[in-house]
Amino acid sequence: MSAIERRYEWHHEGSDPNDETFGHVVEPVSLDDSLGHVPAVLVGEPYDGAVIGRKGAAAAPAAIRRELQGIKTHHLERGAVPAIGDIGDLSIPADRVERAQDAVEERTRTIHERNALPVFLGGDNSLTVPNVSPLLDSGSVGVISIDAHLDCRATDDGVSSGTPYRQLHNRGLDSLAVIGARPFETSTTYVEYLREQDGTIVTAEAVRQDLSDAVETARDALAAVEQVYVSLDVDAIDGAAAPGVSAPTPGGITSREAFELLAQCCFDDRIAGVEVVECAPPLDRGDRTVRIASRAVAHAISAAVSGTDPNVGGNHNTNGGSSDD
Repeated sequence: MSAIERRYEWHHEGSDPNDETFGHVVEPVSLDDSLGHVPAVLVGEPYDGAVIGRKGAAAAPAAIRRELQGIKTHHLERGAVPAIGDIGDLSIPADRVERAQDAVEERTRTIHERNALPVFLGGDNSLTVPNVSPLLDSGSVGVISIDAHLDCRATDDGVSSGTPYRQLHNRGLDSLAVIGARPFETSTTYVEYLREQDGTIVTAEAVRQDLSDAVETARDALAAVEQVYVSLDVDAIDGAAAPGVSAPTPGGITSREAFELLAQCCFDDRIAGVEVVECAPPLDRGDRTVRIASRAVAHAISAAVSGTDPNVGGNHNTNGGSSDD
């Protein structure tokens, strides 16, 4: 079986010839390339075999690309996104979660060795394990997980989209900070487990009150690590704005807050990978969730490759805002 299952045919269209979109700047690349000519590379992971709730995340990579190709590349403070690469979708076996994780890790190990920031388009949260694991062999690693849930379930009954950070802790993950956790979305057992691991929990309410302080709390927790990986589980966003996820619930962060969190977290010299997971297009309403997920990818790439501090310049309204921006 080939490592790459399919490639997306990028194109651009529009009535204004001055509009540069991601469809103009994304180019197909190969795992055989050094990738040094692009600062970031998209990697599709069409898999939802580990989802505890509703399936549909396997359709996300294609849907996110389809929406992303029409998004303009210019950010008002950071300027235009440069040319980036797209490896295509990884071929992932569908029979057992452990086999899927092993197969993906073979590919992500190669991807992390290349000279470009990998931006993984999930897929479900179980693939955080193979996305992060290769980094553990090359220095200390901390993860910032923007998520409603802690995803630290025990693995006694098997691995799933709810176990990735338990698995990563077992493999030597140094630090974990969860931003956007919500009341009544996790069990006391897992809160206590994460605290035993010296993990950090920053609630959705703390984000609403002071977003920059929430990010600073997470960064402080990861101050000693050499590499930072950033994960956005789209169910961190309020279910009214992002219904197309495995487990939509009320009380989440706004889309605007999610974009700003990504920007501040990805503006870090130690950034070693980014992922957007658990977007489930078949469960969406009017492509609302796909639009958020694709723009989240754009914000993450822009912050990671621009070299411009998101806190400098412009008017950043980080307290509140509409939940359906």
